[in-house]
Amino acid sequence: MSTKAHSYLRPLILTGVFAALTAVCGFLKIPLGFMSITLQTMMAALAGILLGAKWGAASQGVYLALGLVGLPIFTQGGGPAYIFQPSFGFLLGFPLTAAVSAWLAKDSTSPLRIAGAAAVGILAGYVIGTPYMGLILNVYMGKGLDVWTVVKTGCLIYLPGEAVKVLATAVIAPPLKRALKKSELV
Repeated sequence: MSTKAHSYLRPLILTGVFAALTAVCGFLKIPLGFMSITLQTMMAALAGILLGAKWGAASQGVYLALGLVGLPIFTQGGGPAYIFQPSFGFLLGFPLTAAVSAWLAKDSTSPLRIAGAAAVGILAGYVIGTPYMGLILNVYMGKGLDVWTVVKTGCLIYLPGEAVKVLATAVIAPPLKRALKKSELV
């Protein structure tokens, strides 16, 4: 195998692994409001922190593509019609979460820096997900919710859980980063 092909093999494998982990995390859920609490936002941030912006975002793009072509890997199924689910905007935010988390964490193994990077990355995903949810609920489903209600029910009630996921990311990412750096996966 050529050196160039070999250099792409490791990130491609890890991209697939993180796409699969994001799918699995969608099925570990606690229903709350219009959506469920899952570990997916943590996995999107972790993908960026461990794989970098390009490959972390790619892993989340692969997850989205597989779900949109019909694999039932989203929390409530899959297929192109899933774009009309109120939670779909949050899924669209996963590549941004990964990229922002990666850019802010850089090569750091500092738990504090990783926590900050994950927090900002997850919030960046909410910037896409919350308005999208409001659009679907109000325009497509005719709910007639005001902006404050959308922010409260699509963002604020989930922030305590996101804080726990940020802390978990800050604990598990540093040793994983060190292990990936040392490993010879392929």
